Amino acid sequence: MSAELLATARDWADDDPHAGDRAEIEALIEAENTEELARRFAGPLTFGTAGLRGPLRAGPAGMNAAVVTRAAAGLARYLADDGHAGGGVVIGYDARRRSDEFAHVTAAVLTGAGFAVQVLPRALPTPVLSFAVRHLGCVAGVMVTASHNPPDDNGYKVYLADGAQLVPPADRLIESAIAAVGPAREVRLNDEWLTLGDDLEADYVAAVVRAVDPSPVPPQARAALTVAYTAMHGVGADTTRAVFAAAGLREPVSVPEQDRPDPHFPTVAFPNPEEPGAVDLLKALAARVGADVAIAEDPDADRCSVVCGGRQLTGDEVGALLADWLLRRGVRGTYASSLVSGSLMHVITAAAGQPSAETPTGFKWIIRAGTAEAPLVFGYEEALGYAVSPTVARDKDGISAALAVALLAAELKTSGRTLLDRLDELATEHGLFVTAQLSVRVQDLSIISGAMARLRAHPPTRLLGREVAYADLTLEDPPVDAVRLLGDGVRVIVRPSGTEPKLKAYLETVVPVHEDAGLIAARGRGEDELDQLRAEMSAALGLA
Repeated sequence: MSAELLATARDWADDDPHAGDRAEIEALIEAENTEELARRFAGPLTFGTAGLRGPLRAGPAGMNAAVVTRAAAGLARYLADDGHAGGGVVIGYDARRRSDEFAHVTAAVLTGAGFAVQVLPRALPTPVLSFAVRHLGCVAGVMVTASHNPPDDNGYKVYLADGAQLVPPADRLIESAIAAVGPAREVRLNDEWLTLGDDLEADYVAAVVRAVDPSPVPPQARAALTVAYTAMHGVGADTTRAVFAAAGLREPVSVPEQDRPDPHFPTVAFPNPEEPGAVDLLKALAARVGADVAIAEDPDADRCSVVCGGRQLTGDEVGALLADWLLRRGVRGTYASSLVSGSLMHVITAAAGQPSAETPTGFKWIIRAGTAEAPLVFGYEEALGYAVSPTVARDKDGISAALAVALLAAELKTSGRTLLDRLDELATEHGLFVTAQLSVRVQDLSIISGAMARLRAHPPTRLLGREVAYADLTLEDPPVDAVRLLGDGVRVIVRPSGTEPKLKAYLETVVPVHEDAGLIAARGRGEDELDQLRAEMSAALGLA
């Protein structure tokens, strides 16, 4: 096996078009480091929940120039086979290491294949790229980003003409086309693509404000709102400021250490607003300036986290608040969320007489919810992704969500209320929906597969002392690698993450709010039940 592995590595190195990546593999071959080579050649990256994503390293199991060359060549072949030869393709990139390089490699490959390629003028947010696909009438778009992954990762999102991420069978067909690509060194390149100007970002800003802003919040209330903000070392700051200015809001007060792009993400362990400690600097800034609300975007600005009164709201709480705000403004249509998201939004929409939908995990499914009679008007996932303007960006969009949160906060402030007050009102009306995660990050992926196998073989029949029904969601259409446990006022979804080496259990309990006991008692009971759920699910997964 070692000889075979070394031979495979030599063949890859001989074909690698990038001198630095080639030297990386050659050094491992010379050292006969078969352990590391086995990791590099464990298999090609595949299109997961959000496209290709992996560590920056040479070899087929990493993000590098050879993998990107082959991905772009496979995409070109798929598009041509699908009748789109010579069509327009727009390419964007964030500020991570090698993102601009990978974008330009993609542009050279697609131009060499005869496509009319346009590249964004600089590192810009993912929602701008999603917007650009339809705005420019392209047949596809590519965004080079690893979103909120660790600093050593990068990724490759593909959008088709509808501006949405890939779903089957397109992802599998592109993978097959990539596998059929010949030597990477022999892929034809052409650097005569077009670099776009700043007018595209301006068009996105105007479109977001038109879609989100028809709001009764008076100008003086907008100007009185204080928002603390962080781009988390990513690319969202300038575009977010432009959107706020266009909507008549005061410029957000930014965390200075995190305002400009930095691929090393020096102030956070993980550049993900969900991770413990990631919004500590934002909370401190909000306290110093007396902010009404604080907003964090992830590095490519497609996610948005909200802090109010020193408390970081869950994605489910923000999803419910935004859905409620839109419904109260008379926005009619389908409200959608992923199956791992909480249930409160569906209760609110039902009470308002509007349809809602539950989709598989990932915005590629959420954005496709709705019908001709009731098109999608709002979608969200508990992992801080929201589509409040799905006609603008056919993906989650942290910038338009930030605008919506700010307008909602300004509206509530006119009556002396906050986001937390509105959550209390919703809990009193519908019950207290308490959600949380049991999340385990691993180095050994067999831990995840073992835990899922254990749960499927021996699912719990009771949680919180209540009977629960078990469902294996791989048997549904489309199949989802997840398990659902559902009972009276309790729900658990367990699945492997599609973007990170994590196992996630999504926990929910619903606590009635009684007039005699009130919200304080309900919250105490809810936290106790979540603690019990964590313990019960840890045991069921063999992680206790």
